[in-house]
Amino acid sequence: QVQLVESGGGLVQPGGSLRLSCVYSGRIFDIDSMGWYRQAPGKERELVTTITSGGNTKYADSVKGRFTISRDNAKNTLYLQMNSLKPEDTAVYYCNAARWATAFWDHYWGQGTQVTVSI
Repeated sequence: QVQLVESGGGLVQPGGSLRLSCVYSGRIFDIDSMGWYRQAPGKERELVTTITSGGNTKYADSVKGRFTISRDNAKNTLYLQMNSLKPEDTAVYYCNAARWATAFWDHYWGQGTQVTVSI
């Protein structure tokens, strides 16, 4: 099992910045990928960004150039730096850890943290 605890959400004005943190614990030695997803009201959960165990990153087109994912293994913490925030970034943000289990992905999720971008 993997435990994920997010923090850092809140209310921010358009153009502002926030940094989300996700502290991970448990069976993490064979996790293949970690990332951030988000779910806005009335919409499906969508991928924001991922980082593999080798450090390769991927971003949704909507956040490229504005969001940065990083990881501090010494602190067992995953970060999401969000700059130039827009109202459409408003959503619950979820930390994710994934392990390839031979024939399928094993996914673990945090409880989510609300990000609201509004005047």
